[in-house]
Amino acid sequence: MAVTVRTIRALGLAILLTVTALAAPARAVELGDAKAGEQLFRVCKACHRVGNGAENAVGPHLNRIFGRVAGSIEGFRYSEGLVRAGADGLVWDADNLDIYLENPKNLVSKTRMNFAGMPDPADRSHVLAYLRAFSDKPSNIPEAAPTATATDHNLDPAILAIVGDPDYGEYLSGECLTCHQKSGANEGIPSITGWPKADFVVAMHAYKKELRPHPVMRMIAGRLSDEEIAGLAAYFEGLD
Repeated sequence: MAVTVRTIRALGLAILLTVTALAAPARAVELGDAKAGEQLFRVCKACHRVGNGAENAVGPHLNRIFGRVAGSIEGFRYSEGLVRAGADGLVWDADNLDIYLENPKNLVSKTRMNFAGMPDPADRSHVLAYLRAFSDKPSNIPEAAPTATATDHNLDPAILAIVGDPDYGEYLSGECLTCHQKSGANEGIPSITGWPKADFVVAMHAYKKELRPHPVMRMIAGRLSDEEIAGLAAYFEGLD
């Protein structure tokens, strides 16, 4: 039986509901130093506001960021990538915020956030501790989402260095082209035609490590080896 887009979407919803039902609560831990985070946040103030009376600026305000669905502030013009990530189930918790702060494009492709990233995990922990003060805290509100430490999500440079075989990628591409259009058309599902190889590999490994939230993509990426991902990246980069 042919697999249709509707079938895949239905499967994705079923998997997402199952994962949500079975997920254990995150382990509550202390983040970094909020005072240090306030100083580090100065670089963020060029685009973001936080605190009493904060409003959207170049970027959305960050009050109540913990527990917020990505791309969900009404009236703010988000990138299509961030809106899609929210629709796929991305919620801003400590783990996801940490990943986004380290390198926004690791988590959300084509985000408009013009920020090279914050490589020092201690700095990110301090910033998150500062932002946590402007969201519901588990110590004050029992039903507030707990704060969890981030996981290791650095992609091994050796994986990025793998030279993929585009012919092998074409052979493997049938499942991808069930949803993604070879022509590059975007009909509710993002185009991957002409994607730079590095971006493709980073995104697929983020799904494989379950850092990106889309359940069907997690399942597909989880079945692929490093060489297969490299081959698909080489193939799709070469398409016009």
